[in-house]
Amino acid sequence: MSENSQFSFGAATGVGSLPGGDAREAAKTVTGTFEDFPFLPELPARGPGADMIGRTAGILVELYARVEPSGWRLGDRPGRDTRRARSWLGQDLDALEEFTQDYQGPLKVQAVGPWTLAAHLETRNGEAALADAGACRDLAASLAEGLREHLAELRRRIPGARLVLQLDEPSLTAVLRGQVRTASGYRTHRAVDRQVAEQTLRDLVGVHTEGPVVVHSCAPDVPFALLRRVGAAAVSFDFSLLTERDDETIGEAVEGGTRLFAGVVPAVEGPLSDPAGSVMGVRSLWRRLGLSPGLLAEAVTLTPACGLAGVSPAYARTALAHCVRAARSLADNPE
Repeated sequence: MSENSQFSFGAATGVGSLPGGDAREAAKTVTGTFEDFPFLPELPARGPGADMIGRTAGILVELYARVEPSGWRLGDRPGRDTRRARSWLGQDLDALEEFTQDYQGPLKVQAVGPWTLAAHLETRNGEAALADAGACRDLAASLAEGLREHLAELRRRIPGARLVLQLDEPSLTAVLRGQVRTASGYRTHRAVDRQVAEQTLRDLVGVHTEGPVVVHSCAPDVPFALLRRVGAAAVSFDFSLLTERDDETIGEAVEGGTRLFAGVVPAVEGPLSDPAGSVMGVRSLWRRLGLSPGLLAEAVTLTPACGLAGVSPAYARTALAHCVRAARSLADNPE
C-alpha cells in the first residue's frame, strides 16, 4: 500500500465503457484524450460478451458462462458466448496496443470484482452464485487466475505501461446489506459476512503485485473504510452521490494515502458546466475536511461519474476531454 501511494497516477481518466462498437476508434479517442493515463475501453453495445459481466466471465479460468434469457449462467464448457467475449477482448487489446506504441506511464484496465460478479452470474439452478458460498469461492479463485493471465498479457503487449487494475464493484454495498434480489424477485439473498467479503476482496487486490488496484462503484454508500482495509490504493465513485456523512471516512482515506477517483462529469447527456464549475464540489469537500489545497493534485484523479456506454459518441468525447480540462483547472487553482 505504501509503495502504491507513491505511484504516479494521471490527473484524469475514464471509467471504462464507451458507446459504439469500433475498438480502434475507441482506443484512438482514449489515448488521444488521456495522454498520461489512458485506459482499456469497453464497448458493450456490441452485444453479450462485450457487456461488463460477459467480458469478465470471458477471462475466468476453468469456469465458463453462457447467455440465458435471465442473464449469464455458469456452464460446463466454453461455448459461443465465451469465444465471442474472448474475441472482442482480443480486438480491444490489439487496438490499444496499436495506439500505445512506446507508451510509458500508468494504464488502467477494468474487470468486474468478485462480489458484483457473484451477484450477476447464475449457477446451473438459475440462482445467483451469491447464494452458494462454495460457488463464490470458486468464482473468486477463477477470477484471480484469469486476472493474473490478463495482466501478464497486457505487460507483454505494452511493456512500458505501469498497470492499474480497476475492480468494478457497483453491487458491493447491496451484497453487504442483503439487498440483492433472488431470481423470483420476491426475496433477497442473505447478506454476505463482512469478514468473508473483505478477505475475498483482499485476495483479489493481492493478485496485482506490480501496481495499484482501484475499486470502482457508482452506487450510493460506497464502503470507503472497507476498501481501504482490503488494500485498495484508490476508490472510484460518483461524486454527486456523496453526502456530508461521508466526510469523515473520506478525510481518513485521503490522510491514509488512498487516492480518490472523483466522478465529477455527468455520465448522462446534457450541457456541461465550465471546467472550474465541475470541480467546485471537490474544492468545497477539501475545505470542509480542512485538507491542504496543495494536496489535491496528489490525491484526486477526475473521471466521468460512471461508464459512458449509454451516451452518444460525441458526448462521450466531450465528457472525456472535459475531465482533462477540469483536472487542469483543479491543478491551476486548487483553492
